[in-house]
Amino acid sequence: MVCINRLLGDIFLLTNFYRNKEKFQLLKSSELGLSAMYRILKKAGAERVSDESADELRRTIEDMAQSIAKNAVEMSKHTGRKTVKGEDVKLAAKQFTKS
Repeated sequence: MVCINRLLGDIFLLTNFYRNKEKFQLLKSSELGLSAMYRILKKAGAERVSDESADELRRTIEDMAQSIAKNAVEMSKHTGRKTVKGEDVKLAAKQFTKS
């Protein structure tokens, strides 16, 4: 009986997942905290911050950080180092900074 209930519960979760993929994407684990995104937007002058905007900021920053990290690792390997240094990150981040 217990196994059947578990199986039915799993089937329910999967059908809900496929019906509401967008909602479940918001629940995906993240390296950055959502509360930090609210604070950043508030410090930038926002009076009110929606959940959607905080989540979008988090996704955007994570994408940029992933790109910078990959480029920094490539730069350190190119110079024959295993250690990623601050200068690698600074150079990798130049593509995202204003000229």
